[in-house]
Formats: sequence, C-alpha cells, structure tokens
Amino acid sequence: MSAEAMYEEIILDYYRHPQNFGTLEKPDIKAKDVNISCGDEVEIQIAVKEGKIAQIMFHGKGCAISQAATSMLTEHVQGVSLEKAAKIAKQEVLDLLSIPISPMRLKCALLGFKVLKVGLYSYLGEKRDGDECEDE
Repeated sequence: MSAEAMYEEIILDYYRHPQNFGTLEKPDIKAKDVNISCGDEVEIQIAVKEGKIAQIMFHGKGCAISQAATSMLTEHVQGVSLEKAAKIAKQEVLDLLSIPISPMRLKCALLGFKVLKVGLYSYLGEKRDGDECEDE
C-alpha cells in the first residue's frame, strides 16, 4: 500500500469514526459555517478552562475531507491555549491530512479551520473588549 493510499484510508476512518463528534451542554465558544459550493456544514463548540481548550466537539455533515479534517483539527487543538489555537496556520491543517488537496477541495479541507478561527476570534475579542471596559 502506498503512503498516499494509507493516508486516504486514515481520512476515511476519521470520516466513518470522527473524534470529538457531538455537542457540549454549555459551550463557551460556538461557531458554525457552511461551504455553499458543496453543502458541507460544520459547527464547533468549545469549553474553556484557564485560557485553554478544555473540551472541543464538532458536528455537521459533508464530504470525507471536511469531516475528517475537522475531526483531526479538534484532536490537534485539545488542551491548547486559546491564543496558540488562534495562531494555527491553514498549512498545519493541510499537513494533518497528509494528502494532496486539489484547489476544488481546499474549502472542504479548511471549513473546520475557518469555523474554529471565527469562534476563537469572536471569543477572544469579546474577552478583550470586556477586560478593557473593566479598566475604564
């Protein structure tokens, strides 16, 4: 089996058996988006504790690439500080997949990444805005 075929099998396994799939009862962070070109949907929910991602879950529907990439991403950021997670580059997500992604599938591969960033930026922005208000 070639390396690419092995990684394709891993992606299919993540698609069939996603990690961190489901919902949180009371998430601190919640963000959702849809890839209108193909219909993929992803919502990410995060519980924050001491500035870190204490628990992260996602749910949605879509192609194997979008769901597997989001599942891998949730594993990658579990336990990481919010600031560090907010600095993750899209190349890190593509590296997690370990297979070439065509330009047509790039939006699929990065949907969970986009949703994660929106949620983190929104939460961190609100936290900073609230902190600034307290100082006044």
